[in-house]
Amino acid sequence: MNALPSATREWLTGPGLTRLWEGVRKRLESNGVQATGSLRLTSMNAQERNDLSLLLGKPLTGAAVTVRLDVLDARLRASAAGLGLRQTLEELGPPLTDRRATRADVAARREQVWSSLASALDASPLTDQEWPRQWYDLLRRAGVPRGVAPEAAIWTLQQAVQVLTTLLGPEQGGALGRGELAAMVTGSAHGLDDGTWLARLVQRGVALAHGAEFPDNAAGRRALWRLVSVTPDEVSSTVLTYGLRPDSEGWRERALRERAEHHAEAHVTPRDLHDLRLQLPAGTLIHICENPRVVEAAADAACVRPIVCTSGSAATVVFTLLDALAATGCRFAYHGDFDWSGIALANRVIRRYGARPWRMGTADYEHLAARSQAEGIPQLALDSQPVSADWDPDLAPAMIALGVALHEEATLDLLVADLSRQT
Repeated sequence: MNALPSATREWLTGPGLTRLWEGVRKRLESNGVQATGSLRLTSMNAQERNDLSLLLGKPLTGAAVTVRLDVLDARLRASAAGLGLRQTLEELGPPLTDRRATRADVAARREQVWSSLASALDASPLTDQEWPRQWYDLLRRAGVPRGVAPEAAIWTLQQAVQVLTTLLGPEQGGALGRGELAAMVTGSAHGLDDGTWLARLVQRGVALAHGAEFPDNAAGRRALWRLVSVTPDEVSSTVLTYGLRPDSEGWRERALRERAEHHAEAHVTPRDLHDLRLQLPAGTLIHICENPRVVEAAADAACVRPIVCTSGSAATVVFTLLDALAATGCRFAYHGDFDWSGIALANRVIRRYGARPWRMGTADYEHLAARSQAEGIPQLALDSQPVSADWDPDLAPAMIALGVALHEEATLDLLVADLSRQT
């Protein structure tokens, strides 16, 4: 039931008091829901002045007034409302939120996160080592990631202590797979996958314990796991290749040569790259493409030139392979999609390896756009923000002018013809 008489409610909710209640509500919510302090209203109109005069029991003539909340509270209790200020506001609108208490509660819960971590470290076999204090201080300065509730943060930090105890405590075990370790601690084989907060917490601890830099790339993170005998997954990520013929006589090198001889593509994993000796004749030209369809077409046509495919955005394993080939003196030629993400990737590869653009000039783009239009191929519109091509300042303006995106499939016949040439 409503505690306010209907006539009183109707009058209190009139437009003349709307600003008063809005201001009082904000003030109460910020000061612990206490009827203390004051509120100043300015630029009042005639109706606001009249209604507030009636409410306060005194005439108001100016355009501004300061309302003491304790006086307003007393007036409401003595009026037909018969309720204090807080109860009146909650009758007129939603319940008040004690923001001061909420902030105090949030601070207390936040402090509980770090006191819980300190207790977990003190109770762990890691307590006598030096690095856990550095780890604690570093994590506290960084704070909990946005969106992680305090209860979830406490749980994740305790899991991190458990993982680090397994890896760095006095009773360290033998080698473990990362998925196996994650399942032991979190119940999920993906609990320590790259990108999870738990994985970053553990990696920070391992880096501090070994005096190592915290890595900023996948290869560095894998190396960090290996420092504590954890085997990361090095077989699911691959780089697609064709026609690589390394000179060395190991079985991996022989397998690549045999696949090249049979015009078959090869998927190379990070694990392969640990042991592959990719010694090719000095000056070998490696073509780099963006889309796997180019490799497939080259294999079907029994092309003779070697290719490495970035398969889109180029995972770390792609650059690991290209770095290894560059170290042997290989040269590179790059072709990708004529869209803005394709130009961005081409810039990245060309800058890193000094690769020459391969059918990636303004004339190539305009020719392909005209050809695809003449053949009645549906036009794919360019989207996102333009990217300037390092190798050809006229390319981006031409792409903007035509507004057409062209994927590598549009030039497949020309690429295959290039890859089929002996010299």
